[in-house]
Amino acid sequence: MAETSRTARSTLRERTRAAMRNEVSEVAFRLFSEQGFDKTTVEQIAAEAGLSRTTFFRYFGTKEELVLGKMTEFGPRIAAALAERPAEERSWEALRRSFDVITEPLADETQPFLNLMQLLDDACALMTRQWEKTQGWHSLLVPEITRRLGGDPKSTKDLRAHALVGSALSCLDAATDAWTACGGTTPLSELLDQAMGVLVESVE
Repeated sequence: MAETSRTARSTLRERTRAAMRNEVSEVAFRLFSEQGFDKTTVEQIAAEAGLSRTTFFRYFGTKEELVLGKMTEFGPRIAAALAERPAEERSWEALRRSFDVITEPLADETQPFLNLMQLLDDACALMTRQWEKTQGWHSLLVPEITRRLGGDPKSTKDLRAHALVGSALSCLDAATDAWTACGGTTPLSELLDQAMGVLVESVE
């Protein structure tokens, strides 16, 4: 019973923390859209959210983390989706389908993600951090692609896996840039199909 009680309290804390992070994020994005990222301070965000500066830092290590939090979350989810793809599916197609983790939610949440990408475009430092995050995705995806190619997933030296994952992420970047440029009028999933399809056509 004691263990169950501790688990329940832990789950409640996690839900409360997640709810607070979401609330602060909503406040921050509103301020970012009104004032710009660079002109919005942590103190302003905290005040609007009804928090002290110290409490803000209990939930977010930096102002940048507010914007890039979603980018961090996507990596493990894409890797999990990739691992669940059918064993007989070709690696390139498995990578494309694993990106549904990103493209499918955007069908219903276009504007918030467009706002996020606009923030990244407006702040060079954030663009650098975004690149670092997506490079982290690379290391998460390579082991599964290595396994699918018949290699040792514990090895990080399979050139084929690195080439496939790197190319797929580049296609995702290109599609996302095009999607942002058109204001989301063309679904990201269609643009990604086009980008990844070009590489398939070029080798056939």
